[in-house]
Amino acid sequence: MLTIRKSQDRGYADHGWLKSYHSFSFADYYDAAHMGWGNLRVINEDSIAAGTGFGKHGHQDMEIISYVLSGELAHEDSMGNVQTIPPGDVQRMSAGTGVVHSEFNHAQGETTHFLQIWIIPNVKSIAPGYEQKTIPVEKKRGALCLVASPDGAKGSVAIHADASLYAGLFDKGERAVLTLDPGRKGYVHLVRGALAVNGRRIIAGDAVLLENESRIELDKGIEAEVLVFDLEA
Repeated sequence: MLTIRKSQDRGYADHGWLKSYHSFSFADYYDAAHMGWGNLRVINEDSIAAGTGFGKHGHQDMEIISYVLSGELAHEDSMGNVQTIPPGDVQRMSAGTGVVHSEFNHAQGETTHFLQIWIIPNVKSIAPGYEQKTIPVEKKRGALCLVASPDGAKGSVAIHADASLYAGLFDKGERAVLTLDPGRKGYVHLVRGALAVNGRRIIAGDAVLLENESRIELDKGIEAEVLVFDLEA
C-alpha cells in the first residue's frame, strides 16, 4: 500500500527566527494519525534566520540526523564537538544517556535550511556519540546513496537503529529502484523538485508512506532531491 502525504498537510510553526514544517507530531503540533512511521519519529524541515539558532537543549535515547540543504549549521555539544555542517554533509548524533547541544546560523544575510530527522534507537542508555561525513554529489547523482545505516556500510554514518537512509538526485531520464522487504516500511521524502514514486507524482515537501511493498521505484525527476528510508515496521 502506498499513501501520499502532501506538503501542505504537514504541521507548521513560525517563530520569526525559525520556520518549521513538521511531518509528524512535534512540539505544539499534534496529529494522532501522524505520530511517526515505523521507527521514524521526526522529520522537521527547518529554516533558521541569519544570526539566530537553537540554544542549549538536551536529548536522550534518540538517533538524530541533520541533513543541510543550504547555508551552514553550527553545532556544539556537551561531548566537546564544535562543528560546522555544510550542504552535502550528514551529521549523526546518538543522544544515548543524554547530550546537550546547540545549533546556530552564524552567517549574515543567509538562511540555513536543513532537515532534522529523529529515529528511535534499538538500544537505550548507550554513551552519547557523534559522527559527520561528507557525501559527494556524484554518489547521489541518478542513484540512491546510502547515507545512514546500522553498520556504517558504504561510507554511511552508523546509527543505533534498525533503519537505513538513502539520498538521491534525479533529473530527466535518471532512475533508481530500491528493493524493500514487504514486512518493513518505506518512507520517501522529497526535498525539492518533482519526482514519480512507484508511478505516483509528488512535488517538494510531499512524502510517500509505503507498507507491504517490495520495491521503491524513482523516476521522471525534475531537479529532484530525495530521501528514502527503509524502516523497522
